[in-house]
Amino acid sequence: MMRGLALLFTLHFGDEHPGGDRWFAADKMKHFFVAAFVQSASFSGLRAAGMSKSSSLTGATVLTAGVSIGKEIHDRQTGGVVSFKDLTWDAAGMAAGAALAQHTRP
Repeated sequence: MMRGLALLFTLHFGDEHPGGDRWFAADKMKHFFVAAFVQSASFSGLRAAGMSKSSSLTGATVLTAGVSIGKEIHDRQTGGVVSFKDLTWDAAGMAAGAALAQHTRP
């Protein structure tokens, strides 16, 4: 699972704001779907490891937030800018993944 997350994190790097940091752009959809994937994959992994549903949701949310914030820190360190809009789309994807996970069977 960690290798998969590392691969996603690596593939997510690049020049993401060539035309400016707009609210609606392909980059924002990547943020949404990667965050939703990390949320649901980490939730599934934590559940498979035997954690309770609520603990798995909490752990997955913390992990997803860490990946999202880590991506923005990486952008800043490599000469980019931290984007509040990117983090907003990450949060929306995280919320969508958590909403789906919330409705799974116990």
